[in-house]
Amino acid sequence: MASHEKNDLSDLTQLVSFKLGQEEFGIDIQKVQEINRMVEITKIPQAPHYCEGVINLRGKVIPVIDLRKKFDMDIEEWTKNTRIVVCEDGDNIVGMIVDAVEEVLRIPSSTIEPAPGLVASVGTDYINGVAKIDERLLIFLNISRIVSEVNIDTAELETELA
Repeated sequence: MASHEKNDLSDLTQLVSFKLGQEEFGIDIQKVQEINRMVEITKIPQAPHYCEGVINLRGKVIPVIDLRKKFDMDIEEWTKNTRIVVCEDGDNIVGMIVDAVEEVLRIPSSTIEPAPGLVASVGTDYINGVAKIDERLLIFLNISRIVSEVNIDTAELETELA
């Protein structure tokens, strides 16, 4: 029995969960660099519609995207719960605006199922799977895809501005 429990512990996925509207999302905690309150964001001309601009994070300029805009969701006013989740994938770093950060979860990897054809309002390209936690569903995002896409879009912008 003890070895079975040990296997269960090694098969856990650790996620940071957050809300966008009524939907709950999760990101692999290893991709999350930090979570910040809203700060002043410097707008960039001709940025993609979902890119709010850039912030200075300890001397590093980081693009910030609004996930609601990225996922074509209704736009809401930012509140005291709005956060910027700074995610890192390799050399690429992106800040993502979310409605509220919920909690850090440790769930068995086996509870994450492949995403059905149509999930919520998010394109399946951005989804690694869906986890059922008690009575709620959590959409597990593919941060690598989001970060690399944002990096490509902002790289094109930098080329245009040069």
